[in-house]
Amino acid sequence: MSARPATPASPKNYKVRATQPGQPMYGCEHLQRLFNQDQATTNTSIQHYRAILRSIFDTNPLVPQTSKAADGAVVTSLTPTYLCLQCPSTLTEDDRTKHGSKKSHRFYVDSRSGALYCQMCDDIVWDPTFEELRLKKIGTGTFSNRKRKHEELFETSDPVRNNPTYITSNTTIASCKSSGLRGIYNAGATCYQNVVLQSFLHNPILRNYYLSDGHSSSTCNVPYCLSCAMDDMFQDFYALETTNGYTAANILSGFWFSDRRAFDNLVATKEQDAHEFFQFLAEELHERNGDGKKPEIGSEHSCNCIIHQTFYGKLQSTTTCQNCSGVTHQVQSFLDLNLPLENLSHKKGKKTLSRGQLTLQECLEEEYVKSDKCEYRCHNCSSMQQARRQTTIKRLPNVLSIQLKRFEYKQGRNERAAKIDTPVQFPLELNMLPYTNRGRAISSNGHDGGKENYELARSCTYDLLSVVVHVGEIDTGHYVSYCRDGDQWFAFNDHRVELAQKSDVLNSKAYLLFYVVRSLS
Repeated sequence: MSARPATPASPKNYKVRATQPGQPMYGCEHLQRLFNQDQATTNTSIQHYRAILRSIFDTNPLVPQTSKAADGAVVTSLTPTYLCLQCPSTLTEDDRTKHGSKKSHRFYVDSRSGALYCQMCDDIVWDPTFEELRLKKIGTGTFSNRKRKHEELFETSDPVRNNPTYITSNTTIASCKSSGLRGIYNAGATCYQNVVLQSFLHNPILRNYYLSDGHSSSTCNVPYCLSCAMDDMFQDFYALETTNGYTAANILSGFWFSDRRAFDNLVATKEQDAHEFFQFLAEELHERNGDGKKPEIGSEHSCNCIIHQTFYGKLQSTTTCQNCSGVTHQVQSFLDLNLPLENLSHKKGKKTLSRGQLTLQECLEEEYVKSDKCEYRCHNCSSMQQARRQTTIKRLPNVLSIQLKRFEYKQGRNERAAKIDTPVQFPLELNMLPYTNRGRAISSNGHDGGKENYELARSCTYDLLSVVVHVGEIDTGHYVSYCRDGDQWFAFNDHRVELAQKSDVLNSKAYLLFYVVRSLS
């Protein structure tokens, strides 16, 4: 009797999970239609789902979060992406609908949970067959029904596994967890609020204050308190392991119900200025957490509240009479440094015959190193005299806020606002010593001062923490921001959060810059 000819192994046929009492057999009618086409379609669908689950739970967590944009750029997002069940595509929420319409692919897997999404139902669907595979993968790490032995799960005798080098090189750090990396939904032209809130959320001083019950919303009795809303937001961002967008409803209601006239413009459903919102929010938090007194512009205001400890510094204006050489000093508090761009850009353009880009150091030098001519009433001369005035920084804050004045009002017959798009180079590391009183004194003395001045320079070194960018036209533009978490930068565009490169940050046309003193960064 001749031997039977060898034949290729038959492909494994997968079965749809048998129905259970009280449970549907399929997740939805569209899945039922998919599974009922033929055995090959069923096999392919289940094989693809198993492969996707391996990609989500067995590989680096950034892999399923990485997709390719329409322009071919590779984008890594912290908000969920969607892995197509019917092809190898990884898509963002926005691209998912376009892909479905173009390819007629209707089923996708959430990159965070492995749950199945049906585009025709426009919802996550619970399918017994797929859910059984998902739960097995989460529970045992395999698709097998065999339970792993205790020795397999808790092997302690293997010297390789106990080697710290082996553990370090084979440990994957999760891409988010409870690290505050969440987007904020746009509630109708509220992107100007979202970017400022993100800069607050990634501010280490404010984070430590609110997470250590510096202001507890559970014990505060002030109605619609913005500091309570901030406390709730910090708790949600740093206590919940989710990357879904956050709705800042409490922040919005705090403005809507505020009796401040200054907030009237901010509650309108049209684009507003992020810098104004930063100032209003800082002022409100100061009054809720500090002495309750409104900071007076041009005066030296001292307060121990968290806002003053974080953002406030002091400027000193020195006026020298040209007639009697008498000197007067005036000290005032500042929340942020406002750096004009247009005049400096024109000056530089005349020298170089082109209006090229500026540097942040050039802008700071123009305001806090150079002196200007002015007229003032000299007490020694008892009359108006010509004088020179120089402004320097007397005390630096822990978090330095800088506004690059990109919006100017043109005076004349047709008064209008204009946006200044002049590029400004800014560094990741900023030395503020040259713009301080002590820095000017060292420069005047002409020596470096040795170790003492080295320590002084270190105390004036800042690291870039977050950047607010306005893109588009002045009336129809949009705000986005970049924030640093450890050494990694992230781009925040309302509820969307993506990994960013340092080059993306440094090439942006910044509007607001936040630097944290290195000793706290």
